[in-house]
Amino acid sequence: MSTYKELQNQIEKLQKEAEQARKTELSNAIADIHSKMREFSISAEDLGFGLRKRSMKSLRKPVAPKYKNNDTGETWSGRGKPPKWMAGRDKAQFRIHA
Repeated sequence: MSTYKELQNQIEKLQKEAEQARKTELSNAIADIHSKMREFSISAEDLGFGLRKRSMKSLRKPVAPKYKNNDTGETWSGRGKPPKWMAGRDKAQFRIHA
């Protein structure tokens, strides 16, 4: 039967071998992928890489303001939480007339 120290040495040796095997296989996989991408003219964008996908929030178009504070010039589109300058007041008095 092996001693604890011998087993630890075997584990360390196997971990080094496994890491080397991983690096070799990874290198081969990357080379294979590059080869296939060149062969079929595939770009990173074709695979969904390169450009980050836009969030739904960034795809929304800006909304024109519907309300304006005449004292400060601040505006509000009417979406989301109302600004503090509107708190407890009638929205109609800040309505922008088009």
